Amino acid sequence: MEQQVLKTGKNWRLKAIPESTEVAGLSAAINVNETLAQLLIQRGINNFETAKDFFRPSMQHLHDPYLMKDMDKAVDRLERAIRSEEKILIYGDYDVDGTTSVSLVYGYLSKITDKLEVYIPDRYKEGYGVSKQSIEYAAENGFGLIITLDCGIKSIEHVATANKLGIDFVICDHHKPGDELPNAIAVLDPKRRDCGYPYKELSGCGVGFKLMEAFAIKHRLDKEDLYQFLDLVAISIASDIVPITGENRVLTCYGLKKINQSPRPGVKALREIAGYKREMDVTDVVFGLGPRINAAGRIAHAKGAVDLLLSRTDEEARHFAIKINEKNSIRKDVDSSITEEALKMIEAGGLLKDSKSTVLFKNDWHKGVIGIVASRCIEKFYKPTIILTESNNMAAGSARSVHGFDVYEAIAQCSDLLEQFGGHMYAAGLTMKVENVEAFQKRFEEVVCSLITPEQLCPNLEIDLKINLDEVNYKLYNILKQMGPFGPGNMHPMFMSEEVYDNGKAKIVKEQHLKMCLRQGDSDSIEAIGFGMSEYYPRIAAREKFRVCYTICENEFNGQKSLQLMVKDIKFANES
Repeated sequence: MEQQVLKTGKNWRLKAIPESTEVAGLSAAINVNETLAQLLIQRGINNFETAKDFFRPSMQHLHDPYLMKDMDKAVDRLERAIRSEEKILIYGDYDVDGTTSVSLVYGYLSKITDKLEVYIPDRYKEGYGVSKQSIEYAAENGFGLIITLDCGIKSIEHVATANKLGIDFVICDHHKPGDELPNAIAVLDPKRRDCGYPYKELSGCGVGFKLMEAFAIKHRLDKEDLYQFLDLVAISIASDIVPITGENRVLTCYGLKKINQSPRPGVKALREIAGYKREMDVTDVVFGLGPRINAAGRIAHAKGAVDLLLSRTDEEARHFAIKINEKNSIRKDVDSSITEEALKMIEAGGLLKDSKSTVLFKNDWHKGVIGIVASRCIEKFYKPTIILTESNNMAAGSARSVHGFDVYEAIAQCSDLLEQFGGHMYAAGLTMKVENVEAFQKRFEEVVCSLITPEQLCPNLEIDLKINLDEVNYKLYNILKQMGPFGPGNMHPMFMSEEVYDNGKAKIVKEQHLKMCLRQGDSDSIEAIGFGMSEYYPRIAAREKFRVCYTICENEFNGQKSLQLMVKDIKFANES
């Protein structure tokens, strides 16, 4: 059966239903009902062995780090530096992935050598990647080796400069390389064309973890000491929005256990200040921990995040967490005001509103929040978006994309107008001369128009299965929970039910959210919440029937737990 697209304001995509014989076979093999068997087959789990690996992730499932190109060279150079007591600079990006990477590598190696120092570039004075200032600092202070984390894959000129000064580089990155690689001792990046590493989607922190794992294997060190840093790996995977599949899924599973059962002082302090008393999942990390760690580098200097994550005592961690939380509060105010300004610019400009891309520039916007603003603009106007501001006499920007559209490749087609760029399919950074902004706006729009499809300009809802409301029970929910951790590549199962209606208890909560109690035929009622869906209230309250798209969660109120539908979209009978 082909995937079915249901035409509405959002694209409802009903996934293909697996063959009945395959469903029956898996259902019998692992003793689950056919609904669950269908969900698993849709995720590529079609026999007992793959189901066992999926439901019981193990550190034994991790790949040999030496399968990564240049890993032996990286370990040899690190080993030589430690043996000869060279000074090593641990260099990382200023975002969550970069600061967790630096904290992991510095934290692990500090038990082996004291010749280490952390370097995080200043977002405003130095910009993204390896900076000229960092090379000068390393030369002036006698560093023989720089290990970059979550950056460096495009730092060809700066690495060449460092080589002339007698400074070696080991690069750990996960971004797409260009046609040429830096002349480093080792370039660890699973996305290298000549790298045969089996899993390509590691975070920057994940690549740093693999380097430390390779070092531990060679020196026969107890890996449990390294596994104490898995909370940082999980935070990086969740916050950098990389797929939670394969190796990332294993690392996230064990990292979440660490976060919830025995977090390091810095993570524990962050949890407390963010108000999390219950067990955290990937979504909680993305919205509760990630923005606070990021805020350090957005509003001040990201070294504050590393200080927090490497805190040794609860008291020290609490001190840094309070500071970071204050920065996050400032960040919220700043991004809110800039988002409002950006949305007004789009709405006021006829061409902008009708275009298939958004490129906005204002010289006084805060560089630290432009990525967030780009995401906010996509929430309102669903199209590839780039927000630019002036920094160091250049136009610096952050790009965000929509489902299925490679914004990195689109930017690459405008590279002659840029000074530098880098990133992923869904997020990228770029720098250009201010006088090139207008030409870039025009070119980027042309490129997007030539590549994007109409469906990509409409939000997608990937629906796993159509079910009846009476199938929603704790037996189903408890197995669904075991399918986590959820995220890109393994999203929360999404369901659709038809001919549902409210039992007369619908109400608007906090002026914008829709609280309902849904029934289907003579089924029992089940609570449902639709965030930001208050406009549907009149028709829902009139007991009109509709189709609903939702995930299933557990709600706790006054100590009582019950199942609840998290509504993603509603379509009435007259909406095809």
